Amino acid sequence: MLVLALDTATPASTATLVEVTPDGLSGIAERRTVDPRAHGERLAPEIAAVLADAGLRPRDLTAIVAGLGPGPFTGLRVGLATAASMGQALGIPTYGVCSLDGLGRAAGPGRVLIATDARRREVYFATYADGERVTGPEVAKPADVAGLLQGAVGGALPAGLLVGAGETAGKETGEPVRGGDHAGATVAGLVDRSAGEGALKYGDLFGVPVEEHLLYPPGAALVALAADRIRGAAPSEILTPLYLRRPDAVEPSARKPVLT
Repeated sequence: MLVLALDTATPASTATLVEVTPDGLSGIAERRTVDPRAHGERLAPEIAAVLADAGLRPRDLTAIVAGLGPGPFTGLRVGLATAASMGQALGIPTYGVCSLDGLGRAAGPGRVLIATDARRREVYFATYADGERVTGPEVAKPADVAGLLQGAVGGALPAGLLVGAGETAGKETGEPVRGGDHAGATVAGLVDRSAGEGALKYGDLFGVPVEEHLLYPPGAALVALAADRIRGAAPSEILTPLYLRRPDAVEPSARKPVLT
């Protein structure tokens, strides 16, 4: 079964062609461009290129796997809209996978912090043990990550997604609660190492080794996470993006009169 994986949750736009067999999978071709402003221009040529590299056509595909984020709205929707439209046009199923999970699986054994750049001097992050997600995904200032993870381990992490720089929604009241009591603490002792572009960018704050070769979600890892669904011919899924904070765009306020 030939599967196309797409991810635009980070500054990288990635298209990967993977063959899924009954007992494994193998990567066939991958194209990636790192440009946060060019997802819309780069992704379609990358898809055409990986298919051409393998001597295949879109109609040869069995399924499409898409990274759901978390990621910035504009870039993330390019990959999801492309995957959904291709799946509908070709009559094949689409499956969604958390993009951080792809990095977590690719990171392999041990305790790993995955962090990608969320802009606004924040990171999207989650932690993994032997490739399985333990906490997250969340969004926060890098300096607040250690405190939030300590709270999660101790059972004190407020429920809900982070809604601002270092803030969470309170468990009981729903009011914002500052996450800065442990600001500046490192994640050493909580995880053994880190991966993702956010981990590289803010490595001095996290204080653990960074897997510099693993910055963006590998397409093959995304397919591996969806492999059971693909083999079982599971129904196509609605590709719902993981947005962990409010969008930059806001509804305009009431019109102001121009006449006095």
